[in-house]
Amino acid sequence: MFTRLVSIVALGAAVANAAITRSVRCPGGQVTSNRACCALFPIVDNLLQAQLFDGAECGEEAHSALRLSFHDAIGFSIHGGKGGGADGSILAFNKTETAFHANGGISDITDEQFPIFQQSGLSAGDFVHLAAAVGTANCPGAPRLKFFFGRPPPQAPAPDLTIPEPTDDVTSILARFADAGFSPAEAVALLSSHTVAAADVVDVTIPGTPFDSTPFTFDTQVFLEVLLKGRLFPGTGPNPGEVESPLAGEMRLQSDFVLSQDPRTACFWQAMVDNQERMVTEFQAAMEKLQLLGHDRNKLIDCSDVVPVPKVLANPQIKFPATFDRADVQVACPELRFPNLATVAGAAPTVAPV
Repeated sequence: MFTRLVSIVALGAAVANAAITRSVRCPGGQVTSNRACCALFPIVDNLLQAQLFDGAECGEEAHSALRLSFHDAIGFSIHGGKGGGADGSILAFNKTETAFHANGGISDITDEQFPIFQQSGLSAGDFVHLAAAVGTANCPGAPRLKFFFGRPPPQAPAPDLTIPEPTDDVTSILARFADAGFSPAEAVALLSSHTVAAADVVDVTIPGTPFDSTPFTFDTQVFLEVLLKGRLFPGTGPNPGEVESPLAGEMRLQSDFVLSQDPRTACFWQAMVDNQERMVTEFQAAMEKLQLLGHDRNKLIDCSDVVPVPKVLANPQIKFPATFDRADVQVACPELRFPNLATVAGAAPTVAPV
């Protein structure tokens, strides 16, 4: 079966410049805008959803696939002299790039993805960024991310020291994003990914510690909880890269907190609180830009219609965790009205690891 997939994908690459039609029906019955995309549907269903994502779950593998796509693509500079961008080098040269300090813990997902990647017949870049789009779609509330098909194989590993770290200050973080072509607002938008993320190596005694209390839904809760007054460390802290968290079992990254408080980014951060539409719209746009780093969009095929449609949140309005209210918010953008939020009833929760 997968030998056949390889040949179909090769055929898809050969017709990369074929004219796009309004509607093409694939052999499996799916409808797409370009026949070359038909080869991707069985990869999405049989390799990604069934194998990698354990039956289309918004679980650790989906969260990590999204993280991997960022760590792969951000090793790039609009001025040249760094990596190839969204080229899959982090997967193809995983022994090299997973040794970088900023990629701590990421070998778990590269180890899981690599044998499935080898079955897929895709280039490493196409596999990494398709997996990210599909895995994110498994999380209720997420945007349907774009996917562009036809990246060539990566030529070399990305260099070290291109990925922002939790211990970095705001100036360093924004400089690295700017070097890759992103504005401060786009940097904050990309951090929407932390709504379904967790830390494995900031405190190695508590791997899988989420960044907010709703790690299986793509909502704005993380933007609220980063702003709440800290009460405790979730494990053996303080450790480099973390500051006190508001909730037991929750990790607050130092980098997230300083971005939420800095005048260059505070209003972008606060504007996301309880604004689901803004978050998903800006995240989708920033992720589209991210996955095109190092590539000419006109030489790729838009196969976004192979990405599943995420479930819509029944109630996207977030709430303060129990025992918290407006008085606990560390507002750093006073000119922006803070939304009126209810508080969950009961005792303060303990967030479970993912």
